Amino acid sequence: MKNFLSSLSGIRKLLSNIDIKQIAALSEKVDLGKMVNIVSKMSEEDLAKMMKMMSAGGGKKAPKPEIEGDFYHLSDLLSPEERAIQLKVRKFMEEEVKPIANDYWNRAEFPHQLIPKMAELNICGVTYEGYGCPNHSALLEGILAMEMARVDSSISTFFGVQSGLAMGSIYYCGSEDQKQKWLPKMQKMEVIGAFGLTEPEVGSGVAGGLTTTCQRDGDTWILNGQKKWIGNATFSDITVIWARDLADQQVKGFIVEKGTPGFSTEKMEDKMALRTVQNALITMKDCRVSEVNRLQNANSFKDTAQVLRMTRAGVAWQAVGCARGAYELALAYTMERKQFGRPIAGFQMVQDLLVTMLGNLTAMQTMVFRLSQLQDAGKLTDEQASLAKVFCTLRTRDIVDNARELFGGNGILLEHSIARFVADAEAIYSYEGTKEINSLIVGRAITGQSAFV
Repeated sequence: MKNFLSSLSGIRKLLSNIDIKQIAALSEKVDLGKMVNIVSKMSEEDLAKMMKMMSAGGGKKAPKPEIEGDFYHLSDLLSPEERAIQLKVRKFMEEEVKPIANDYWNRAEFPHQLIPKMAELNICGVTYEGYGCPNHSALLEGILAMEMARVDSSISTFFGVQSGLAMGSIYYCGSEDQKQKWLPKMQKMEVIGAFGLTEPEVGSGVAGGLTTTCQRDGDTWILNGQKKWIGNATFSDITVIWARDLADQQVKGFIVEKGTPGFSTEKMEDKMALRTVQNALITMKDCRVSEVNRLQNANSFKDTAQVLRMTRAGVAWQAVGCARGAYELALAYTMERKQFGRPIAGFQMVQDLLVTMLGNLTAMQTMVFRLSQLQDAGKLTDEQASLAKVFCTLRTRDIVDNARELFGGNGILLEHSIARFVADAEAIYSYEGTKEINSLIVGRAITGQSAFV
C-alpha cells in the first residue's frame, strides 16, 4: 500500500504540472475516474514501470543512431595513416562532389574544376611503387574506390580509369622510359589518361579477337578500327589503345597522344547511367603511332588481362560504395520521413528492408576486404576477382532497388539522389565483364571445363 500511495502521489505530481485547460481537454478524451480505478488495481511493479515510462516521456529524446554503413567496423583494420587518407577522401567527396553531383549528372557534363583538387589528395596510383606514387596497400585502394562511389559512382569511375586502367597499363606493360615519362605526370593528374579496349562489335569477346588492327611500318605502327564506351576519352591527354597485330594476331598496346592524326573521338550521348563520365566512340583511320609509344611489355592479351584483374577487383569495391551510399541515403530518409504520425523507420516492414540491405552490404564488404588482402599478398587470381565482381554487382542491384522502394515516389526525383544510384548501378553491373562472362571465368576454375564456346 505504501508503494501504491507513493506511485499515486507521483501521478498526482505529474498531473499537477498540467494546467486546468489541459486537464479539461484530457477529460474529453479519457475517463479520468476509470483511469484512477485501473491504476489502483495495478501491481507495484507495473506502477513503477508506468512511472518510469511517464518520466522518460517528459525528458529529452534519445539521440538518433549514427548513419554508418560499416556495421562490422572493417575500417578498423586500416593503419592510422590509411584511415586518415580514407577520411580525407571522404571529406573531399562530401564537401566538393556531393553538392554538385546531381547537377553534373543531369547535364551529362564533367566537373573539370575538381581535377586539381583531386590531385592534391595525392592518391593517384596509390598502390604503385616509385614514379611519385604513394605505394599503399590494395586494401586502401579499394576503400578509396568505395568512398568515391559512396557519393558519386561517376567520379569513382573517372578516377578508376585514370589511376587503374590507364596508369596500370603503363605501370605493368610499359618500358622503364615510358614509366618515367608518363607516370609522374599522371600521378599529379597533369596528364589525364583513357583506356581503349571495348569495341562497337566486341565487348565480352575481346579475348577472342579485336577488330581494331595494328601493322608495323618501319618505326611507326598504323592503327585502324573503332573503340566504344571509352571513359575520359573526350578530354584525355593520352589513350591506351589495344589492337590486334596483323603480323602475328597477338594483342599489342599503344599510347596514343591527343592530336595524333587519324585519331578522333565522339562523345556518346543519351546514357541512362554514369552520365557524368565522358564516354567516347573512338575512330582510327591510318592513325600512325611511333614505336616509342608502343607498350614494350604488352605482347598478348594475357598482358592486358593482368591490368583487368587488378581493376576488376576495384569495380567490386566500387559496387560496394554504390550500395553503401544507397543504404545510407535510405536509412537517413526513413528517419526523417513521417507517415501516420511518426518516422517510417519505426515500421516493421521498413526495418526488415533496411536489415536485408545491411546484411548484403556487410557480406559484400567482407568479401572485398579479403579480396584486397589476397591482392596485397600477391595471390589474387582472375576467378577470385571475377567472383567478387559478380556477387557485389548483383547485390548492389538488390540494395539500390530496396533503397528506391523506401523512398516511395520521391525515389524517382533526382533531388533525393537515390535515382542516380539506381541508374549508376546498372553500368557497374555491366562493365569490366558482364555477370555471365565473369561467372564463366569462375565456372572454368572450379570445374576445369571451359564453357565460353
